[in-house]
Amino acid sequence: MGGFVALVGAGPGDPELITVKGLRRLSSADVVVYDALVHPDTLALARPAAELIAAGKRGGKPSARQEWINATLIEHAKAGKFVVRLKGGDPFVFGRGGEEAEALTAAGVPWEVVPGVSSAIAAPAYAGVPITHRDAASSVAFITGHEKPGRAESRVNWAALAQGIDTLVFLMAVGRLEHIAAQLIAHGRPADTPAVIVRSATTSEQATVAGTLATIAERAATAGLSAPATLVVGAVARLHDELRWFNAEPSAVLAWASARAVPVTSL
Repeated sequence: MGGFVALVGAGPGDPELITVKGLRRLSSADVVVYDALVHPDTLALARPAAELIAAGKRGGKPSARQEWINATLIEHAKAGKFVVRLKGGDPFVFGRGGEEAEALTAAGVPWEVVPGVSSAIAAPAYAGVPITHRDAASSVAFITGHEKPGRAESRVNWAALAQGIDTLVFLMAVGRLEHIAAQLIAHGRPADTPAVIVRSATTSEQATVAGTLATIAERAATAGLSAPATLVVGAVARLHDELRWFNAEPSAVLAWASARAVPVTSL
């Protein structure tokens, strides 16, 4: 019997935010090829006999080459293994899942994608920022903070983003805050537009800094914010102060919810 590859989204950080289907795939895999941002507690949900293979893939740090990852998936699948490619967030949202799917298709390896909760949605939500709101935002765009290395020209249409989209969510943005803010202001977004940046969203390491396009880079630097971080720009970011609900420390509400949670083994 031939092998199979599941491209599984692990979610934004909190192990409980993996989907039920993703958990089922992970708990039955022979081989798990995982990214650096996958939480250790999520990896612990793999079956004990599974082979775990680190694939790196963290911005600004040494990472496995994409060609090696593709070849590894193909090799194990052609050996008859059930392979889970475990990726932070969602495989098809700036996760290079499309490239891996293309490689698998070209090699004749059957595959599926199991969507995950992207940090593009989870980070704003955990910072108390609804990315759409009937009174403030009817459009949203997800933008990468780091484009493909070596690309001659940017594919980001700054004028369209600055003037045509209500809420802008930038992933992998922390190292490019000054550039992003400068481009948006230069292309017509007011300098006093609210902005929020969220580090390590949904985890105990979550930290949030609020400001405006004119101040967010300096405030993030002062706070020592580092990757991984998500930037939200738009009127909805103003709601952060009113709607922030997540406390990285255990709370009575979280304890209440955990006490009534359905055991993982019953899913």
